[in-house]
Amino acid sequence: MLIAQMTDIHIGFEPDAKPEELNRQRFRAVLERLRKQPNPIDLLLLTGDITDRGDAESFAKTADLLTGLDMPIKVLVGNHDSREGLVEAFPDTETNDGFVQSFFVSEGLLVVLLDTLEPDRHGGAFCERRRDWLAGVLADHPDLPVAIFMHHPPAVSGIEWMDPAPTERWLGNLADALKGHEARVQAIHCGHLHRQFNARFCGIPVCVTPSVAPLVSMDLRPISSKKPDARALITTEPPTYALHRWDGTSFVSHYERVSDWEVIAYYGPHLQPMIKHMEDERGTG
Repeated sequence: MLIAQMTDIHIGFEPDAKPEELNRQRFRAVLERLRKQPNPIDLLLLTGDITDRGDAESFAKTADLLTGLDMPIKVLVGNHDSREGLVEAFPDTETNDGFVQSFFVSEGLLVVLLDTLEPDRHGGAFCERRRDWLAGVLADHPDLPVAIFMHHPPAVSGIEWMDPAPTERWLGNLADALKGHEARVQAIHCGHLHRQFNARFCGIPVCVTPSVAPLVSMDLRPISSKKPDARALITTEPPTYALHRWDGTSFVSHYERVSDWEVIAYYGPHLQPMIKHMEDERGTG
């Protein structure tokens, strides 16, 4: 199974830009790459901040750009989105107890999609109702490996203005839900930070996919609202998407930046000896 993940598209940041807002241009570029890349995709996941203001027009524009993709699509809600607007634009979206959260089992893997939105809050949220729902899903599927997708990373990156405080209650609720299941959770995959980083939460790998929209600058110095120091905050580094591969025993993630490049080697007869040598090393030749 191959799952493509895109996150933090932020359609509607510049709704009146001409000829077309930058975020929409970047989204088009990533979608075009997804269509042309050689790997057959089983599912596309959009892990939140699909829009910048949660408005119906931006959701509709996003859904329109996805028309014609030859793969199932599932969407998660981010802090810039609205649940109502998301469900209206993507009416097949599953909800539970009013939250945009669901799960499915494919090829022996339990995939859980979580809702970390609290309206009017920039950071994550995971209340007791969501905690109990996740705990129930994990308890009902005790023998399956698990992959979790959510918008907000439950980890501190060091980019202070984007990070949660380590003591936030929502992190405690998530830890409570995961208790006893940590060993079988392959990874928690997120967005929100607009930059790739890896960490751990309760011993579980946390993997953050960079944004489709412009990226957050990698500046790990302390920051203060009392001292605007002219540091770079947002950059035009290339948009990125992830491909997550489950082969029945292991879950592996790849990340590809979308920009112009040239192919400098094609697989032809001149490279057959190299491939044969590698196959012989593995005993697969």
